[in-house]
Amino acid sequence: MTLRLMTWNIKNGGGDRLPAIIRVIHREQPDVLCLQELQKFRRYGPRLHALAEEAGMTVHLAPAGFAQPVAVLVRPPRRILRRSTVRWRLHHAVAIAVAETTAGPLTVVSAHLNPFSPYRRYREARWLSARYGAARRMTLIAGDMNGLAPDTDHTATVGALHPLFRRRHLGPDGTPDTAALTAFRTAGFTDLWAAVGSGDGRTVPTGFAGREFGAMRLDYLLASAPLAARATRAWVVRDEETAQASDHYPVRADVAL
Repeated sequence: MTLRLMTWNIKNGGGDRLPAIIRVIHREQPDVLCLQELQKFRRYGPRLHALAEEAGMTVHLAPAGFAQPVAVLVRPPRRILRRSTVRWRLHHAVAIAVAETTAGPLTVVSAHLNPFSPYRRYREARWLSARYGAARRMTLIAGDMNGLAPDTDHTATVGALHPLFRRRHLGPDGTPDTAALTAFRTAGFTDLWAAVGSGDGRTVPTGFAGREFGAMRLDYLLASAPLAARATRAWVVRDEETAQASDHYPVRADVAL
């Protein structure tokens, strides 16, 4: 049996792009879906439930204190066994759902790390990886990490950004910052695209994006060792529809259960 994982930042709640977003979700049929930037979804509850109903999934929404909500969606017959929310320590919220699978419970964390401060982004990654990391438990931390992957030369990409946006990706020494993703790696999480990915791994920019992005990979599926050992493939869902549905491309991975 294959478990289909997916994460997607849908940009400010989707707006008039929401029908296209739902079509992509329906087409890809993820069993576990992490969504970020669900603007106004808490205030307009029917919108959230309509999305979940159209996608055929059960949803757990985590409202943010002063930024944007995030969510975990799970496709039946799998159930959400437990759910929780973190609204403090983080720029955005974090949604946590323990989902039922044939290989045992899977802890799913939908996260959206600080977009503005490399140091705060690093602290968020350290805290999340320490709180939810477990060598013997299947855990997925997924979402828009706003950070750059280690082991890649980002100098030219970051250097080409407008100075206002370049500072978001520079460490204290002025070099491209990879501290947040390094923190997840140090805690034992595997970047599934780096491990079993194929094709073009960048998740921004799309045809919808503005000048804040270079050709980067900002969205990740990060798996604990027991989950990573089951991963068979990973890819960025890149087509005409996803290029216009958001300013981020969704990321998919398959896990053999």
